[in-house]
Amino acid sequence: MLKTVVGAFMGAALAAWALPACAQTKTIVIGYELPLTGDSSHYGEVFRNAADIKLQEFKDAGGMPGANIVIRYEDSKNDAKEGRNIAQLFVDDKSIVGVLGDFNSTVSMAAAEIYAKAGMPQLSQTASHPDFVKISKWQFRNITTQAYEGPFNAGWMREKGITKAAVVAIQNDWGLSCASNFVDGFKAKGGTVLSTEYFNPGTRDFRSILTKFNRAAPEAIYLCMFYEEGASFLQQRQQLNVTAQLYGASSLFEDQLVKLAGPTANGLFLSSNFMPTNPDPNVQKFVSEYKTKYGAVPNQFAGQAYDAMGIMLVALKKAGPNVTRETLRDALAQTKDYPGVTGATTFDPVTREPQKTVVRMTIANGEYVVVK
Repeated sequence: MLKTVVGAFMGAALAAWALPACAQTKTIVIGYELPLTGDSSHYGEVFRNAADIKLQEFKDAGGMPGANIVIRYEDSKNDAKEGRNIAQLFVDDKSIVGVLGDFNSTVSMAAAEIYAKAGMPQLSQTASHPDFVKISKWQFRNITTQAYEGPFNAGWMREKGITKAAVVAIQNDWGLSCASNFVDGFKAKGGTVLSTEYFNPGTRDFRSILTKFNRAAPEAIYLCMFYEEGASFLQQRQQLNVTAQLYGASSLFEDQLVKLAGPTANGLFLSSNFMPTNPDPNVQKFVSEYKTKYGAVPNQFAGQAYDAMGIMLVALKKAGPNVTRETLRDALAQTKDYPGVTGATTFDPVTREPQKTVVRMTIANGEYVVVK
């Protein structure tokens, strides 16, 4: 009987001693809104894959003392209404101190209005519309914007002696920004834009647009689209014997483009800030881990998500286990020379725009290669 009483007393004492230790470990949640179903689900999948890898790396390296960081994923379906619903869900959850996502600018900006009003830091890996970070002090991104990429590619064309161009763009916020920034950049460098054509999301038939371009006879066509539309455009361009040189935004850097378009993809010029063949140790470590876990080579979208998660984790650790949404925002704003796989990232102290660079690439013999 005495042993039983002593045992019970010791057990209660040990439990009481353990309570403060357990209480010291709190759960900190990062919300991630991204498309996991629908036409853009493949982008959401690589975002989630890359974020999971980075979080595990962070934990393996010691994590944040006194806190356990987890990610809460919610499917936006790449829909602005769903994005707003998720944003409200996240701001109402007091355990969530910061948010990643969404995928495209339209959904990211729709959600941003709610995050801005509630005071929730939002870091998008791919929202490149120039107005995204202008919504409020709570918005960040780690991808270069079309305000940079468009003029960059326009200058590249002009360096190659191209004076007349046409533009084809998807009809959404990102596409409009992509087209307008290229057009402005090309005109500013003395070029002439003969035609700008827009198409609805989901379009796969570009023959009428290509016919218009054939009549206008541009020397080059600038593509503001993703690989799904890009593959169809490239194939139909060859079928209609359109000989204008093709340039595109970094959105076209995707292995599936080459697989779907086949030889018609050869000769496309485009820019990007991630190359899986980059010998940098950080890049090769990420590529190796991604291939081992998911059986595929990570693309630039995976690289952007990997870096976004990394930037968020560094800011969280800097803010400490008692982080708030405000202190996390301030820590994000102080990001300087983050050594990511998409290049070093520094947020401008005034605009919060990422200061990064891009590289010139082309597709040759079915492979993406850097243009020297």
